[in-house]
Amino acid sequence: MTSTTATTRVCFELRIKPELLDEYIARHSPVWPEMLAEIAAAGRRNYSLFLADGGRLIGYYETDDDQAAQAYLAASPIAARWEAEMGRFFVGLDGRPDQAATPLTEIFHLDDQLTAVAARAPHEESTTS
Repeated sequence: MTSTTATTRVCFELRIKPELLDEYIARHSPVWPEMLAEIAAAGRRNYSLFLADGGRLIGYYETDDDQAAQAYLAASPIAARWEAEMGRFFVGLDGRPDQAATPLTEIFHLDDQLTAVAARAPHEESTTS
């Protein structure tokens, strides 16, 4: 018997201090190779950061177990060092940026809705004929 693990999509928001925007961008161009490896080892994938006006930062990643990914990074000395250096960039943040970001609620996902429509379609056709 095979078990399937649902992918969890995680989106979060942080605010970068406007006077530190250029430095924050430079610190991500590129990220330390050992930190990239830790993010991947934690089980996060398809990870992106998006920057809007005023220092609004939106992050997105996918994982099979977000609690396990969080725990892995919380125990990682590499992630602790990275987050300690990154903490000063953020407005109103208590704790490590990777653990204190404001999560956003997903209200729409195209593939989920298309799958739901496809699953209903055969049933709807049989009841209308």
